[in-house]
This record gives sequence, structure tokens and C-alpha cells, in this order.
Amino acid sequence: MNVHYIFSLIAVFLLFLIAYAGQGIGLQVVFGIIIPYLAIVVFIIGFIYRLIDWARSPVPFRIPTTCGQQKSLSWIKSSPIENPTTTAGVVVRMALEVLAFRSLFRNTKMAKKSPQKISYEWEIWLWIGALAFHYAFATVLIRHLRFFLEPVPVWLKWLETLDGFLQLGLPGLLLSGAVLLAAVTFLLLRRILYPHMKYISLSSDYFPLFLIFGIAFTGILMRYFTKVDIVRVKELTMGLATLHPTIPESVGGLFYVHLFFVSVLLAYFPFSKLMHLGGIFMSPTRNLTTNGREIRHINPWNYPVKIHTYEAYEDEFREKMIEAGLPVEKELPPEPEESEAPEEPEEKE
Repeated sequence: MNVHYIFSLIAVFLLFLIAYAGQGIGLQVVFGIIIPYLAIVVFIIGFIYRLIDWARSPVPFRIPTTCGQQKSLSWIKSSPIENPTTTAGVVVRMALEVLAFRSLFRNTKMAKKSPQKISYEWEIWLWIGALAFHYAFATVLIRHLRFFLEPVPVWLKWLETLDGFLQLGLPGLLLSGAVLLAAVTFLLLRRILYPHMKYISLSSDYFPLFLIFGIAFTGILMRYFTKVDIVRVKELTMGLATLHPTIPESVGGLFYVHLFFVSVLLAYFPFSKLMHLGGIFMSPTRNLTTNGREIRHINPWNYPVKIHTYEAYEDEFREKMIEAGLPVEKELPPEPEESEAPEEPEEKE
């Protein structure tokens, strides 16, 4: 039984209790100013460090993953996007990967139909869930910029209007928040309920999902149910953004829980699998052209090395090899025959 998700759930619940109890005993400065600033610093330094570390990793030759014919002979049709040989092809391929999750779109899963039959099925729901999750999360993040900008840009108001175009309820339902909560719930249940996913999942896989669920859930609670003073919230966020932090009164304990969850996610981000946000751009399996048939690769790090050829090896050990019965390319030269010593002429008296 995989109980990693229980540990992650308990950890997120403890974070909830810590934040809610902390602000209740007067630690609003800690959870409203100190922890958010520390989280931002850890996120920025950690993110840059991981990128630099990946950039310094040696890539001695091109190792892109491909699923199409490479450009070679003129009469063979190549795949300029699947197997790009130009920078333009790499850009298109990377854009499709980042914006449309192209490799995930073609993902399949193995299903056992009978003891003798195995089939592979298109896992379309995983692609839809992942796409909905990432786009909803991105929309929520962009929408929250209105708490840090004054005046609010026109394009941000347009985005919020588009997000709430259904005009349901009061305040109006924003689709991004609902879709984010639904998508993260789907990804969580998939890991918990599917036996093969549960088997390979660790606490590090569940923890960010539970944390994001907590962020989305507390955000929805504050918007539609418990109601927080938006003016006071913007006063606090603008103070953080302008480096003149203040703690307004009557913000509400749920807001500090929400802010604490966001801070924990920021600090955890660079050291988790969430770093695929930056790692995909540093991946040599994605960002390199495949021109191995056009340009011969020569390792730039090669340096003169003293070698010992087989010919020299055989010359050194030929006698021992022959004695051991090992084949040799050159036989030993024949030994010179012993010639009889010439008779000495008799001395004349």
C-alpha cells in the first residue's frame, strides 16, 4: 500500500494549522511579510542556481529525442519538426511542446484486455487535464497581478472579463479558479486511484498537488464564501511590491493561510519536479538540432592521449601469446640455423 499521499496530506494540513494559529496569536508580520519575502528570495536564487547548474552540464554531442526521419538524402522525406535540422525547426518544436504539450498528446498507456491480449490506448484525458491545469494556473497568476499594480492595466481587466464571461453568481464566477481546482483534483485522484500510478508515486509527487489544491480551495473560499476585504488585501500586497510592507487590520485568517501556502510553494519550487518550467528550455533532448548526418561531430574536449596500438601490444607480448595458444597476426621470425664452425687450418711444420 502506498501511503505517501497520506504523509503529504498531513503535511499540508499542518501548514494550514500553523498559519491559521500563527496569525491568531499575533504573528501577522511573520506570515504576511517575513515569510513571503524569504520565499521570494529562495525562489529567485534557487531558480537561477538550477538553471546555471543545468547550463554547466556537459553535452558532448547532440542527443535530441526524435520520432521522425532525419534530413539525409534528397529523395528521402524528412520531418523538419519531429527531427529538426535547423534552428527554426527547433523553435517550432519547442513552442509546440511548451504551449500544447505535444509529446504528452501522443502518450499511450498499456491495458491488459485478457491474459493473452495487451493493447495500447491513447491517454487523451491526461493531456486534457494537464493542459487545463497549466493554462488555468497561468491565468490565475496573471490575474493576481492586479493586486500588485496600480493602476490596473487595461489588458489585465480584459483578461479578467474574459475569464468571467459566463457571468454566473455574485461575485461572478471566474473560470480559471474553478478549472484549476478541478484539474488538480483530477491529477491527484489519478495518482491515488490508479494502481500503476500509485506504485511509482512518491511524497514529492503528492505534496505540490495538495499544496496547489489548498491554494485554489482557499482562494475560492475567500472569493465566494467567507469574503475578505479586497482593499486591505491590496494594501498589503502593494506594500510588499513597493518594499514598504504594512499589516492592515481585519484581513482575515484565511488570507494568511492562502498567502502561506503560496510562499511555501514558491520556496519549494526550485527543489522539486515543478522546475520543469525552466528545465524544458535547458533540455538537450529538446533544444538541439539533429544534424549529425550533415556535420561531423568532433569532441571539443579531446586532448592528446598516449595510445598503445594493438600492433605495439602484439610486438610486446607476441611470444607469450603464442605460448598461451592465442592467435597473432604476425608470427615470430624464424630463428637463424646454427652453422658448423669452420675447421681451422693445420699448421705446417
